[in-house]
Amino acid sequence: MDFNAAEEEEFGFSRNYLLAKETGSSGKKSARKLSDINVVDEQELREASANIEPKHQNDVADLINSYKSLYPKWVFDLRCGFGLLMYGFGSKKSLIEDFASTALAEHSIVVINGYLQSINIKQVIIALAEILWEQLKLNRKVSSRGLPKVQQPFSSRSMDDLLAFLDGPEMDEKDSFICVVVNNIDGPGLRDTETQQYLARLASCSYIRVVASIDHVNAPLLWDKKMVHAQFNWYWYHVPTFAPYKVEGLFLPLILAHGSSKQSAKTALIVLQSLTPNARSVFRILAEYQLSHPDDEGMAIDDLYSISRERFLVSSQVTLNAHLTEFKDHELVKTKRHSDGQDCLYIPLTKEGLEKLLSEIS
Repeated sequence: MDFNAAEEEEFGFSRNYLLAKETGSSGKKSARKLSDINVVDEQELREASANIEPKHQNDVADLINSYKSLYPKWVFDLRCGFGLLMYGFGSKKSLIEDFASTALAEHSIVVINGYLQSINIKQVIIALAEILWEQLKLNRKVSSRGLPKVQQPFSSRSMDDLLAFLDGPEMDEKDSFICVVVNNIDGPGLRDTETQQYLARLASCSYIRVVASIDHVNAPLLWDKKMVHAQFNWYWYHVPTFAPYKVEGLFLPLILAHGSSKQSAKTALIVLQSLTPNARSVFRILAEYQLSHPDDEGMAIDDLYSISRERFLVSSQVTLNAHLTEFKDHELVKTKRHSDGQDCLYIPLTKEGLEKLLSEIS
């Protein structure tokens, strides 16, 4: 009886939906636009959400403590060659970073934040290769004859060479490994196919162990059978924390909110602080030019290169292009066509936002 009643209810819903579509299609379309909605300022919305008092704190604390009791088992899983994949509702950033900093204190740890909009996976692998090389040199159980010869710096090697190096050296300490913590391995900065394949190959290296988290319901679709079972070799753990996505959400626009110059400058500052001093100095040149020439369409790339070279910030056009690519990937700088046909650079911030940003990075 219950099954038939549910079936009739579903049928009735479908029929009413189709009738509504037919009725709606014959009527006039509304002239209203989404842009006409008077939305709240993004900074105000973030401040309001930050003031929401958490509920069930004691229950959540007990839940987190129950996960912490699993730390020895998680370490054992890593030593057995598994990768740990955490899933469940709530931010798992604090949990897996606490696990890495406490239970894996004797191991080298590299953190990748997949919630960022852009991540240079090659720089990550270069850093891992350098860490492993230092471990090999400091490991007293490995003689100097057993060390592989580094023919060229890691920064100039190909991805295949770097991954081969990470998988190649042999150490007497079988339990020694480098832990790669990936917050949101399904995040926007890591979601493309090529990056996922590199991460899978990295996870299969002898002295690399991966501890990662996912939040998207379709995240497993990023991997094929080989990646899941032979490369990542995931050991799945359901660890809902019910924690807010405060850090992860900082880099994503809020629904029904428009960005303010204050919030945009804050986001740009976070990105700039992660770049090299030379990159920040190049950005400063462009920002100062934009403030002193408010009527110009932008700064010519050749002019930026000349000033940067005079101040010994770049050695070639290639170096400048590398900085500009990083700026564009993080949406710090945009390009527009000048009236004379030349490409110009500009920073998509208001005058007030740009002045605030410069005062923060000085």
